[in-house]
Amino acid sequence: MPGHDYVVQIPTDGERIEGTLVTPARQVPGVLFVHGWGGSRQQYLARARQVAELGCICLTFDLTGHAGTLPQFETVTRERNLSDVLGAYDTLVSQRMVDPACVAVVGSSYGGYLAAILSTLRPVRWLALRAPALYMDRGWELPKLQLHTTQDLVAYRRTTVPPQSNRALRACVAFGGDALVIESEEDSIVPHAAVNSYIEAFVHARSLTYRVIAAADHGLSDVKHQHTYSTLLLNWLSEMVSGANIAGATSAPLPEAHADAIPETPVPQQADPIAEHVKE
Repeated sequence: MPGHDYVVQIPTDGERIEGTLVTPARQVPGVLFVHGWGGSRQQYLARARQVAELGCICLTFDLTGHAGTLPQFETVTRERNLSDVLGAYDTLVSQRMVDPACVAVVGSSYGGYLAAILSTLRPVRWLALRAPALYMDRGWELPKLQLHTTQDLVAYRRTTVPPQSNRALRACVAFGGDALVIESEEDSIVPHAAVNSYIEAFVHARSLTYRVIAAADHGLSDVKHQHTYSTLLLNWLSEMVSGANIAGATSAPLPEAHADAIPETPVPQQADPIAEHVKE
């Protein structure tokens, strides 16, 4: 397949000579990682490096209120964090080698909730959610940390939530790409009912893969459970990317963003850091 040629200037002994840089004609998939509440971009670095080996360009980032902006932890809102995710997505697809028709978004817990909503605002072809959290639509303008006092999230997440009543679930209903949902079997923060609400909402998904990590808690505090998650995610993304390469990056239909009304792969042997705060 023909590539793209670019003339480059090469410095040598104080002078310059010309060269021609040849790059692949086909762009590559982009993968955006959204960490959970209390986490950071560091948690996804090892996984992002693995996914990059599949021929993808990956981006991890820190949500406002975390890492370098930790002083805003108690005041940051869902609206601000959604803006963070939009900015990160736009940064990723602005990279010359990223195919805007082949973007995957991977989110954990609060990050999964934000990733689902993102799919109504930007084109997303593949959506991977681990232990996706649920929050009521009301109180959108309140600091996220206050939601645990203004909303009975424990009870809310233990019931089946109708998709029409929740922004993230409405996004899943509208999603037409491929989805992966991973549940932790012993998750006391995002129990099965909440995960099942997401699963039942993916009524228009091109494909839906559901996996449970046996005996795992919400934060994947056991290293072996982190490795299991990494393997499940990497194998699924490998299948998705391989399918896109076979079909041709531009031949497969791209799920559009809809405006919202309101074999084993080696895993890293070093454990990823666990979020200090798990009350999501």
